[in-house]
Amino acid sequence: MRARLTLGAVLQAAGVCALVLALASCATLVDDSAGRAGPPTAGSVLRAFKMTPELQDRILALDPHHVSEDDVRKTLALGPAPRIIKLHGGIFPTRLIMESFANFLVRMGYPSSEVRDPATKETSHSPYDSSSVLAGQIAWFYEHEGTRPMMIGHSQGGMQAVKVLYELAGKFDDSVDVVNPFTHASEGRTTIVDPLTGQVRPVTSLVLPYVSAVGAGGLALLLPNQWSMVTRLYDIPDSVEDFTGFAIGVDLIAWDGPHTRDLYNPLGSAHVRNVRLPGAYSHLYVVNTDQLGVEPGARNWINAWTPALTGKDPPAGIDQENIQWAADVWYSIKEHWVIEAQRFVRARRALPAG
Repeated sequence: MRARLTLGAVLQAAGVCALVLALASCATLVDDSAGRAGPPTAGSVLRAFKMTPELQDRILALDPHHVSEDDVRKTLALGPAPRIIKLHGGIFPTRLIMESFANFLVRMGYPSSEVRDPATKETSHSPYDSSSVLAGQIAWFYEHEGTRPMMIGHSQGGMQAVKVLYELAGKFDDSVDVVNPFTHASEGRTTIVDPLTGQVRPVTSLVLPYVSAVGAGGLALLLPNQWSMVTRLYDIPDSVEDFTGFAIGVDLIAWDGPHTRDLYNPLGSAHVRNVRLPGAYSHLYVVNTDQLGVEPGARNWINAWTPALTGKDPPAGIDQENIQWAADVWYSIKEHWVIEAQRFVRARRALPAG
């Protein structure tokens, strides 16, 4: 049986979260940046990815709204996959629990290389890191890999995800430096070469395909690193196409009660969904989902999930712990994985011969 913290222990930990910054990752950076500094030449990213014409046809034939496990393992996993940026909460246990979600993604068929930091090999980012640096790394990933990253944030990590969206929208500064994720150093430029079009564009023009936040708000807004989000957290800028904000029915940590008011709203063109999770879900453990990828019944239910099942648990006999959150997030990841892969294939096929 998995050990659990009591609510009192969680509250106590949240009250001293500023003191645990020293527990942030001290992993050694792997310097694999040789030959990858600076912008790639137009079309080079598209040409470098090896795909047979048959695989390209299969990718283009996929329906983003109905993606089976076979589609994932036999088609999508063989093509380009967006990097998934995960942001854990502000106290140490949440970092370990976010690793459970990373394991879930891999069990469901997502490429393991795209759920880890390429330098440190960690599975998530700290909410105490610089939001502008992370925005610069996201731009670098898109420029060098050809698919736009997604972000999944938990607790204070959810606030950080929205904060990064504000960085990408140019709301804090007119420009954002491109940051090499292998060295964590600025490349001294604020533009990227779009890998699909070859056009030079500013980092602040990048729009991500999908971002979600769960359990964001509450005590963490009192921390100095999140003061800039006090009046911004629930207003989603245009730097994301599809945003889902999850709230737990009764969440004392996020200061959220059993009401039906929509928390998140778009500032402009972003498509924003608000999803309320069962009150029995735990703020601390909501992303603890590794076990769902192991059990065939749970995995099958999650793979077959559609938005029509929002708010509904699976039949008896299937593990229901956190399954509504896992199914909703996995559906959106698959949807945008297909869309990003199809954008990549179409751009590749549009390249001039040679």
